[in-house]
Formats: sequence, C-alpha cells, structure tokens
Amino acid sequence: MSWTADNLDKEKHCFFGATGGVSVGKYTSLNTNLSSCDKPENLRRNFEIIAAHFNKTPENMVTFRQGVTANVIYAEQPTWFKIYADGAVTTKSELLLGIKTADCAPVLLADYKHGVIGVAHAGWRGAYKGIVQNVINLMLEHGAKTEDIAAAIGPCMQQKSFAVKDDMRQELLQASAANEQYFTADGDGVHFYFDLSGYVETQLQNIGIQNIANCRIDTYPPQNGYFSYRRNTHLNLIAASKDYPTQYSCICL
Repeated sequence: MSWTADNLDKEKHCFFGATGGVSVGKYTSLNTNLSSCDKPENLRRNFEIIAAHFNKTPENMVTFRQGVTANVIYAEQPTWFKIYADGAVTTKSELLLGIKTADCAPVLLADYKHGVIGVAHAGWRGAYKGIVQNVINLMLEHGAKTEDIAAAIGPCMQQKSFAVKDDMRQELLQASAANEQYFTADGDGVHFYFDLSGYVETQLQNIGIQNIANCRIDTYPPQNGYFSYRRNTHLNLIAASKDYPTQYSCICL
C-alpha cells in the first residue's frame, strides 16, 4: 500500500506503506527503522527498493535521526542517519529527501517553479513546536515562494484512533484556545480524540499555503496497510522502546 498526492509530481514523491519490502515477522515488509531489531541486510534492501522507485540509490538519500523536535536542515549532500533533525529542505535534484513515520504525519512540500522541496516529520509535539513552519521558512530562504508551494499530508493516525489524555489537550489549549476544534470528548470524561492531520493542515493554511492535499488515511487499522506504533503497542509487539517498524515518505526534484 502506498499513496501519492494529486498536487505533487507523481514520479517524484511517494508515501510508502508497509508492503513491498523484504523484512519478515512483525517487520513485514518495507520496514525502515534502523533502530529496530530487524536484520540490517533487510533494512538495507528496503532502502534500495525505495530509492530505486525514483531511479536512485541509498547513496542519494538524505536521512536523519528523528525525534520530536522542530529542527530542520538544508541538505547539500546525502547523509545517512547521522544528523538529528525532523525536517529537511534541498534544491539539489540528485538528492532524495525522506522521513520515517509510524502514526505521526509525514508532510512533503514542493515549489517546482523555483526548484525547492522539503519534508517534515509532524507528530503532535513536533507540529506544536513548529516543525512545519520551520521547514517552510527554510524553503523560503532558498528561493521558494509561499504561493507556489504545494503540500501533502500523508497517512497518519486519524482522530477516531488517536485517543489522548487531557494533559496533552491542555498543553495545546494553553497555546491557543482555537485548538479546541481538534479535540472531541470521549464518554469517559478522561480521554479526547485528536485530529492530527487537521491540526497540521490548519497550520499550513495559516502560513499561507493554499495548495494542500490531506489523504486522511488512518495508519492504525491493519487493513489499511501501514505500520502503526500504537497498534503494535496494543498488540504487545514492542519488546524495546525503539523496536517497531516504520514506513517511509520521500520526495525529490
């Protein structure tokens, strides 16, 4: 399973799903989490498969160690999981930008007119800290124009699956009372359901991006064909904190 956005060049981007790789067991099959206990040779082959989709190799890839930060890098050359960041921008056509996710929102951005692309790993914490804004700011610094940027929000955990406690809700409400619109109350009075992709989409709109595709595909249901950290947690499949599979989203010029 994979998804491509109508507003981005279909030959130059892809939100990959869980299928199409060589990993087995709980990592089946296109796992991209180098921190997992998957076999290194399987992970390498999966990245080869992803890069080949764009007629490139892993040596063309810009990958980084992700967290929940708002850190963004400008990429002039390939890098292989050495830099700590959650977003990247480039103007280099030979590079392939990518991010791994397993419930967080992957955001791909492109200004084809001015030759600038970007990626953002937007979990709720990263989005709250400004990762999307920071990626777009860096795109603008390298020649992009707000009115020419197209943005696509890929598969992530949707509101009906994203139950959170009130402490998370209160944190977002302290930032802005308008964030109440992204929460619906659960009947237990303790939990709320959060609309992550809607939250990210509004951030893009507030920045001035008008050309937005939001797929609204939920990563949590297994039949949808995506890895989900929360689903694996509920199934007791995570033996160590970083031992879970992730999918990959990529864009190039």
